Amino acid sequence: MTLSDPSDQPLDKAGAAHDTGSTERDGFHDECGVFAIFGHPEAANMAYLGLHALQHRGQESAGICSSDGRVLHCTKKRGLVAEIFTKRTLKDLPGHIAIGHTRYSTAGQSNKLNAQPFFVECNKGQLALAHNGNLTNAIEVRNELEMSGSIFQATSDTEVILHLMARSREPRLKHALRESLLRLEGAFSLALLAKDRLIVARDQRGFRPLAFGKLKHNGQDAYVFASETCAFDLIGATYIDDVHPGEMIMVSKEGLVREPFAPALPTAHCVFEHVYFSRPDSMVFGRPVEESRQMLGRLLAQESRVDADIVVPVPDSGVSAAIGYAAESNLPFRMGLIRNHYVGRTFIEPKQEIRDFGVKLKLNPVRSLIEGQRVVLVDDSLVRGTTSRKIVRLMREAGAKEIHLRISCPPTISPCYYGVDTPDVDELIAANHDLETIRQYTEADSLAYLSLEGLKQAVKDHNGGYCYSCYTGRYPTDIVGIEQLVADHRLKG
Repeated sequence: MTLSDPSDQPLDKAGAAHDTGSTERDGFHDECGVFAIFGHPEAANMAYLGLHALQHRGQESAGICSSDGRVLHCTKKRGLVAEIFTKRTLKDLPGHIAIGHTRYSTAGQSNKLNAQPFFVECNKGQLALAHNGNLTNAIEVRNELEMSGSIFQATSDTEVILHLMARSREPRLKHALRESLLRLEGAFSLALLAKDRLIVARDQRGFRPLAFGKLKHNGQDAYVFASETCAFDLIGATYIDDVHPGEMIMVSKEGLVREPFAPALPTAHCVFEHVYFSRPDSMVFGRPVEESRQMLGRLLAQESRVDADIVVPVPDSGVSAAIGYAAESNLPFRMGLIRNHYVGRTFIEPKQEIRDFGVKLKLNPVRSLIEGQRVVLVDDSLVRGTTSRKIVRLMREAGAKEIHLRISCPPTISPCYYGVDTPDVDELIAANHDLETIRQYTEADSLAYLSLEGLKQAVKDHNGGYCYSCYTGRYPTDIVGIEQLVADHRLKG
């Protein structure tokens, strides 16, 4: 199938174009970041720094809740971490325990009510909860709770967990949390704050990452937890281990207790953490992200080598794979695209028409490196195809002789229901078109994806421990109410 439509719009199933109404990057959006700390007199300041390191995981809203041993103090707003938390704000968050959250939300859900951590006062006392993931049975459980009288304030599935805890007849907090978690299906890495203790837990398949570390302060141990280990590096903490799938860790003045809340199931780590989400300086699922990404590029070069002059990454997430591709193919690595890191979340578009304005605002080609060159252009993913097409055009306008687009993951053919914001299947170009049609649409001279086997090799998955559902359409759990999840753009933590 070929395409002659010259617009910049993505293809629908029939090959027609439709408008996304957005100038944002075409691809998976960031998910959420969780941070927690116990036993530090400046717990909120540590959480603030930890959220800075996790800012890439969500830029819609952020929040911190702390405890001084008597009451909980919470601040959360829409915006970036640095915009929300000032010295004065952090002074209003006293205590030696704190949890923090930075969030990305889907369309229609970006409001203050959905910002985390969630705070409640109930029969279990004051509680705050921060959650990364997506509960695949959230709608079913929420409907059941509403039918029995629960009133929800927000549209996030995180609130479901707190309602389950409030309804539990278990008097002890950890038992109430365990009972609630056993009702849940899907992905969750969470931190629960009470006035005198911190509890973290991870789902039985370990979809989303959650690392465990230790920080020394005045000779005393402070325990820290974070979605990525780069948060530990910033505050000087030492990585100890991951929170295991199906595990609950409780920290109080009595010490630290690790115990399973349910038996671990076959793991389904989100492979896209290594492809795109996580920072390359993090250790995720026990493996360095940078090592995985460079191997993605090396294997991509082995599978789809092409005669070219230079290798150029799409910054920032394509850089590591491009380094690997260049090394394996013995081609020069060149930063032929420069990213503007200071683009705000909103901007004023000019009245006059400027083709590909949104991409030009963020990326600019270096003509002196590109002109007259046969370029291998490496990116981490190709989801709708609209941004890839615009970048190829930028390279052509800068004088590139040939452009060979290489994608360091397999074609994305299915949405994710485990905490990643993906388009519906109708908007996934690889789910509806063959390789040649996609190549024509992007206007590249050639196009190749990394194979699924190559991806597994890059992350050293020898035992099937990762989730590849966005590339295969095969999901490791039952999806309850899938039609409504799609219609509602998924309730997300």
